[in-house]
Amino acid sequence: MLAVDEARLKSLPLFSSLSKRQRAKVARHCHLILISQGEHVVVEGHSAYTFFVIEEGTAAVVSAGRHLRDLGPGDFLGEIGLVRGSGRTASVIATSNITATVMYATDFRAMKDSMPKVARQIDEAIEDRLARDRLFGLERA
Repeated sequence: MLAVDEARLKSLPLFSSLSKRQRAKVARHCHLILISQGEHVVVEGHSAYTFFVIEEGTAAVVSAGRHLRDLGPGDFLGEIGLVRGSGRTASVIATSNITATVMYATDFRAMKDSMPKVARQIDEAIEDRLARDRLFGLERA
C-alpha cells in the first residue's frame, strides 16, 4: 500500500470539487493499491470494510452470476456496504490491472468525523450515483 497525495485525488471526479486543502486532508485517510487482472476486488455477500475509487483499469460488476456493468477510471465501488454497514451487494472482478485509491472503514469514519462538510459532499455524490443506478435497475458492490 502506498500513500496518496492531494494531486492524485484532484484527478478523480468524486474529489475534484473539493478545495486543495480539503483534498489534502482526505488524502491522509487514503491509500493506493494495485489489483491484478482477474482478482476479485470485492465479493458479493462478504463484509464491507473498504471503499475504492478506480484511477486506472477496468472491472466488471456481477451479482448472482449476472453481469450488471463495467467500471473504469473515476468510478467508485464499495460505498453501499461501507456507508450502510451491510455486506457487499455484488462482486467486482478486475478485467485489467487496476490502480485504485482506497479508504478503509476506520479511515472513512475518521474522515467523516473530522470533516463533516466534505463527508456530506461525498455522501451526496454517492447518493446521486445510487439513484442513477436504481433508475437503470443496477445494483452496486
